[in-house]
Amino acid sequence: MRNEPGRFRRPTIHSAFRIQHSAFAACLFAAACTPTTTRPDFMPLPEALSVVLYARPPRVAGEVQAWLAAQGLEVELANTQDAYVETAWFEPRSKRSIRGDRDPGALAGTFKIRCWADPDAPGKSRLTVEAVYRPVLDPSRPERDLEVLVPPGHEGAKLVDRMIDELKKKLGT
Repeated sequence: MRNEPGRFRRPTIHSAFRIQHSAFAACLFAAACTPTTTRPDFMPLPEALSVVLYARPPRVAGEVQAWLAAQGLEVELANTQDAYVETAWFEPRSKRSIRGDRDPGALAGTFKIRCWADPDAPGKSRLTVEAVYRPVLDPSRPERDLEVLVPPGHEGAKLVDRMIDELKKKLGT
């Protein structure tokens, strides 16, 4: 093949190099992504409370975990790197925590708190908090399908309001 004036010749790249290069890129990409997380596979309910705090997500999650434990709630799942905290079901009259998805007892009064801290602006986090209860028990349906936000005035709602107020004072908003 002649090199005619005005035409450029494309350099030949060996296919073995292309395959090795692609395999290297795929390995590098796979190593950079960590698909494991302790966060649930669902998002917070749309009506959940949300606030921007002046702290990074891992710090916010640590503060939330410590605050909830200080209030007597058992933290069932927490990971500061994933910036997620979830309590066990809590029955405020007896001050008792119920782990897992067992029968929580008094359905209307028993609640669970979940907190997601996500990056917002640099150095800030958006904390989303939901306090939920299950109005009915139905073992044939997933737990999340049965959950609804606690109504205003509920012990869970009061606790979430107090937590957010104290975090605002401590971390700034």
